[in-house]
Amino acid sequence: MPSPESTGRGAITVEHLSPELTRGLYRDMRTARDLDTEAIALQRQGVFPAYVSVRGQEAAQVGGVSALDPARDFVFPTYREMASALAYGVEMVGYMSTHRALWHGGLYDVMESRFGAVNAVVGGPVPHAVGWAIGESLRGGDGVAMAYFGDGASSEGDVHEAMNFAGVFGAPVIFFCQNNQWALSVPNHRQVAGGSIAARAEGYGLPGVLVDGNDVGAVHTATAQAVERAREASDDPGRYRDEAEADRWRRRDPLDLLRAAMIEAGHADEAHLDRVDAEAAARAERIRDGVATAPEPHGSELFTHVFRESTEELSRQRRTWQEEVEL
Repeated sequence: MPSPESTGRGAITVEHLSPELTRGLYRDMRTARDLDTEAIALQRQGVFPAYVSVRGQEAAQVGGVSALDPARDFVFPTYREMASALAYGVEMVGYMSTHRALWHGGLYDVMESRFGAVNAVVGGPVPHAVGWAIGESLRGGDGVAMAYFGDGASSEGDVHEAMNFAGVFGAPVIFFCQNNQWALSVPNHRQVAGGSIAARAEGYGLPGVLVDGNDVGAVHTATAQAVERAREASDDPGRYRDEAEADRWRRRDPLDLLRAAMIEAGHADEAHLDRVDAEAAARAERIRDGVATAPEPHGSELFTHVFRESTEELSRQRRTWQEEVEL
């Protein structure tokens, strides 16, 4: 459960990671940062009806999914796991098209990418992940589910029920709480009894680990260990956060931390990272342009994939829609 251990500038170490891995982590984090900037602009221009920024959470998201195996694991996201999707190899024009509300849940193939559809229900991905993990166990597979949720979702009944179920049946699932110490406008001390989300895991017979969410190496390592264990068995914060707190977090920018650590460890030099920055910005722009120009599906698709067999009411609605279109 990623949570920062301090709010000073601090430093991170990457010596325990391979240079190849850190270069990949930086590339994905840099691309996600640039794509996030483009997405915010699209939202403000009205292209995206809604978009929630992932700025500052790149280390937690990229570091976590980089420990998974896309060939056998499955990720269950909320509505703000863009960096996770990118690092997991999801086709990003299709994924980002979700925010244009062109279709039921984006234009990428959920089953092929093994990355679930955007889920805006608070705590919604957690029961889904546990269900998939139980099914994986029953079929004799060794895949692991990753369930994302936030501070506020940790107080949802569905989340506790799912964790208890997973603990009882030994489901191969990782509960990944992006603990930024707020549930939208409510600070943790006002909605988490005892103050620690990670400590709740013990009540379900699960190991709970608190990780600095700005240290991509620490997140990757903790998640890799969790994967091993599992295989074995729009908000506007300016209304309620003061600027001094936000500034403390900006000084612990995960990209800056990783860049400095890579140079210190000899994993890359400034020239290499500058090239990665340029490539990341260019890729973010290509994805932005692809999303903005993606054709809208035919209106009749509003009525497809709603039920396995169409209902009388749905058929009536389709006829009404067709009549209006033909006017």
